[in-house]
Amino acid sequence: MNSLPRGRLLLGVVALLLVGGYVQPRGLCGTAEALARRRGDAREPRQSSLHPKGLSFYRGSSSTSHSMRYFYTGVSQPSQGLPRFIVVVYIDDQPITHYDSNTQEKVPVAPWMKKVEKDNPRDWSAESQALLRNEDLFKKSLVALQNSYNQTSGTGLHTLQLTYGCEGGTEEQLGLRYWKFGYDGEDFLDFDKETLSWTAADRQAEISKQKLDSLLNYSKQCMSYLDEKCIDWLQKRLEYGKEALQRTERPTVKVARKEGYGGQETLICQTHGFYPKEIEIAWTKDGEVKWQDTLTGGVVPNSDGTYHTWLSIEVDPKDRGRYRCQVGHDSLREPLHLAWEEPASNVGLIVGVLLGVLAALILLGAGVAYYLKKNRCPESSYERATGD
Repeated sequence: MNSLPRGRLLLGVVALLLVGGYVQPRGLCGTAEALARRRGDAREPRQSSLHPKGLSFYRGSSSTSHSMRYFYTGVSQPSQGLPRFIVVVYIDDQPITHYDSNTQEKVPVAPWMKKVEKDNPRDWSAESQALLRNEDLFKKSLVALQNSYNQTSGTGLHTLQLTYGCEGGTEEQLGLRYWKFGYDGEDFLDFDKETLSWTAADRQAEISKQKLDSLLNYSKQCMSYLDEKCIDWLQKRLEYGKEALQRTERPTVKVARKEGYGGQETLICQTHGFYPKEIEIAWTKDGEVKWQDTLTGGVVPNSDGTYHTWLSIEVDPKDRGRYRCQVGHDSLREPLHLAWEEPASNVGLIVGVLLGVLAALILLGAGVAYYLKKNRCPESSYERATGD
């Protein structure tokens, strides 16, 4: 198959997403990490700045923001369970729509998105058709990229990704906005919002960068989409899914302790079951926030749509009582301040169980004795008459 120049194909993807009747862009699925696990030979993807940890100082209930992210992924060698082209849209960390090359149809994932489909049937159908065209573009682009990197068809699985999105809570509150291409789990092209230009990750990406930079109108449209349309669509989706997306779930907080090295010990603040994702968690000593000697696991989604995280700190056992885990969340009127507490002694419980077992045995023995006495065979009348 004759492949088009790599720069033109990537430009075609950008053009299709911005113009050509594409009512609302839909994003790319299959994170680089997931694809790398399936490949086996993939390099470890770099940590992306697109996924904020959600940890910060306590800021109060007005801090809630929401994000809408689009993820496109095309693969060179589809297999069972891995379609050639996948698109998923997320609000926060919840998938709301899905498209893949097997079904070639955009489907709602979040239950409340079914109403969006019902209320906007023409737009929904138009978006499915646009995704079908994108599928073909991604297929051709992958061939061009493989040729550019001198990768033959037998070099394994290769991936092309596009991700873009925005973050905001109110009309006055704009957050993260980005537009990126990736190849084989690594950065390829990154849109610079300040200069309206593209940043190339390597020599192969430089050709595409030059072509995109020469078309300033496309960069302006990217910026316009991120600043206006993306936020507008996010707010509309939040209105449809407000019961699910704008709810609050109170965190369950527990402070655990384990022995460390060199006479030190580790206090661990475990926070579970909270929503939304933004949470403020810190260790304090005598009321002063302490970040030194702390570790965090980041904010991780649960299967039920809530989140969990933890924050640990190394302390001197003698100072243990001076430390508090401070947790702030939209579901809380005031921040929580929890210290480690000595587990309740089990001695009383053990004694109670033993006394209960002993009492049961005594009652059982008394019952058996009473039964045997009551049911003992009486002396016969013959024995009483003879005196034998």
